[in-house]
Amino acid sequence: MKYVVIMAAGKGTRMQSDLPKVMHKVCNTPMIEHLIDVSKEAGADKIVSIVGYGSEIVKKAMEGKCEFALQEPQLGTGHAVMQAKQLEGLKGKTLVINGDTPCLNPETLTKLYDELDDCSMVVLTAIPEDASAYGRVIKNEDGYLERIVEFKDANEEERAVKEINTGIYGFDNEVLFESLKEIKNDNAQQEYYITDLVEIIKGKNKKVKAVLANNSEEVAGINDRVELARANKYMQRVINERLMESGVTIIDPDNTYISKSVKIEKDVVIYPNVHIQGNTVIGENTEILPQSFIVNSKIGKNNLIDSSHIVDSEVKDSNYIGPYAHLRMNCVVENKTRVGNFVEFKNVHFNDLSRSGHLTYLGDTYVGKDTNIGCGVVTINFDGKNKFRTTIKDRAFVGSNVGLIAPITVGNDAVVAAGTTANRDVEDGDMAIGRVTQENKPGYGYKYKNK
Repeated sequence: MKYVVIMAAGKGTRMQSDLPKVMHKVCNTPMIEHLIDVSKEAGADKIVSIVGYGSEIVKKAMEGKCEFALQEPQLGTGHAVMQAKQLEGLKGKTLVINGDTPCLNPETLTKLYDELDDCSMVVLTAIPEDASAYGRVIKNEDGYLERIVEFKDANEEERAVKEINTGIYGFDNEVLFESLKEIKNDNAQQEYYITDLVEIIKGKNKKVKAVLANNSEEVAGINDRVELARANKYMQRVINERLMESGVTIIDPDNTYISKSVKIEKDVVIYPNVHIQGNTVIGENTEILPQSFIVNSKIGKNNLIDSSHIVDSEVKDSNYIGPYAHLRMNCVVENKTRVGNFVEFKNVHFNDLSRSGHLTYLGDTYVGKDTNIGCGVVTINFDGKNKFRTTIKDRAFVGSNVGLIAPITVGNDAVVAAGTTANRDVEDGDMAIGRVTQENKPGYGYKYKNK
């Protein structure tokens, strides 16, 4: 069995925030959620997050995704792992990972699990560009870990070593919980340090191994907003490169923002300053122009999305959306439609071949096939207390500057003349005209201008 303990109890004082550090987002997802996801991808059977500061916020946000254990008071890293009592007595392998290292990938965790086949403890190490004040990893001539030396305690020879401790560990689970009982807090801070387990486990004549990470950026911890921005940039680069390797064209990867959860098919073209988030899926040959913002939506094949917002909605195939259209709250746009300039849809089902070219609001509306919605059409769907539906059937023509007071139905092949405010159903094939009568006053134009 495989287990993961996520260290998520810290406040993160340098973040200067009331939000627990692990709830700050990297590429639109909380740090702790990234770690839960990669743990599952690496095959973890049970994940325990050690929470402390803001525990209720973390537990509410991650409910159902993992188990929790409370560390209170917080007496060090070893003390944190002691709180994962759900794992005590179980056989298997346990990884202990920091909640502020969201860029970890599942391949690294899998590697740590595999290395535990022939040792009782592994320490994930890295060789950063600037090792500065990190603890140094000292190995013996067989490549096994001899000790971890804090920078302030290291001599010149030890400081010359560039391989550092990342604070990420793997253990035989039974050995871990046996050894945790032997950690002492006889130090200046009176805390229980997980690094003491190196000597304790070696003292049991068991092997402790150092495992080098593929790159230091992946294992970098986040302590402040500068490091948060750095992690965002690194993770976004990884996401975008994977998409490009799978056949997606991203014209400017440094200025394109896509969440890890997004799925994009081949031959999609994405222009700069596009944001795609959540559980979004984008089909083949779709083109997404600058300033588009797409969240939790399904976009089909052969669409052109021009500088538009699409949230919690579905756009099927061969549609032209935008520029500056806004689709939200469960819209469904079928095939070969036009949703144009400054058009807003809320909870709209818009069927094949229909058109809404510009400056329109449709809310809680069904639009049939091959129907035209003119400029300035508004569905009046709210009476101050309740929302009402509008139905516009196949091949209808709704002229410019029309107000449709819901609930109302416009029938098949019906016409609503420009400027009409309609509050009664329009039957199939009928025309509705409801305008204020125009009166022309001869010569009044001259009189007005000559006042």
